[in-house]
Amino acid sequence: MAADKQLRIGSLVPKNSLYHRQLMDIGEAWRAAQPENSKYVVYPDGSQGGEAEMARRMRIGQLQGALLSVVGLQEIEPSITALQAIPMLFRSWEEVDYVREKMRPSMEKKFLDKGFVVLAWGDAGWVRFFSKDAALRPDDYKKMKFFAWGAEPDQQAIMKSLGYTPVPLETSDILPAIQTGMINVVPSTPYFALATQIYTSAPHMLEINWAPIVGALVLTKKSWDDMSPATQAAMRTASEKAGVQIRAKARQEVEEAVDAMKKRGLVVSRPSPDQMREWTEFAEKLYPRIRGTMVPADTFDEVQAHLKDFRAGKGK
Repeated sequence: MAADKQLRIGSLVPKNSLYHRQLMDIGEAWRAAQPENSKYVVYPDGSQGGEAEMARRMRIGQLQGALLSVVGLQEIEPSITALQAIPMLFRSWEEVDYVREKMRPSMEKKFLDKGFVVLAWGDAGWVRFFSKDAALRPDDYKKMKFFAWGAEPDQQAIMKSLGYTPVPLETSDILPAIQTGMINVVPSTPYFALATQIYTSAPHMLEINWAPIVGALVLTKKSWDDMSPATQAAMRTASEKAGVQIRAKARQEVEEAVDAMKKRGLVVSRPSPDQMREWTEFAEKLYPRIRGTMVPADTFDEVQAHLKDFRAGKGK
């Protein structure tokens, strides 16, 4: 007798969040096309480990899929970092969408070559800086200790060389670390800061769009190939719909999350035009360091070329 089919999906997304609900909807489409005893399980809240760990679990067959941000996706295909790791490059969601769609076919091909099928693209808002004390300029953060992803040594090396103090941790360690003073600034999307209560210990937010958090739902090619063509078609349709929902609602939730946190004591600081210039100059100084280390040089150049085209067409 054939073993009952299982599809196990991991993610850091909070339970019952928009992202979790969309993953469950995709599961319904999969289950409807399967034998009765098939099991579809979503593990939210990082219960399967950090994103690098989930990428490892997919490789050894413990998970069949995961909804990951670029932090985890780069463990599979490093060039994906071009969409998230270049600070203050994108000025709007329109630009993010344009560049992602331009790069999507080649990016999905690269993932397929590594044994993974990309089913949906999403994002989770702009990264803002949440800190214990108010800060407005790049130099203000030099006396603080930053949360940094454990899986990103290149980023940590760049930060240290510029006089910043990264503290590598897993996402699940953020709240206790900020409560104990091990870190005092967290780069985070507003939605995540609200859902995980980061803002209660880091009640100051700097309102700059540092970088978008971009993500994708990936399945192992092995689990994909095990599906019938009808199941694959149902999954594609449900996943495409989920990606559209995630992108639209996540962007809306950024503003809603900031408003909700402000009502509960969050202090929002907006840089002056002079301070914004400092941030832009600071970000642009990082580009030569990022190109060829955090982001492969050819992909870095490709993003820049697409943006140039977009801005020329828009008259920007």
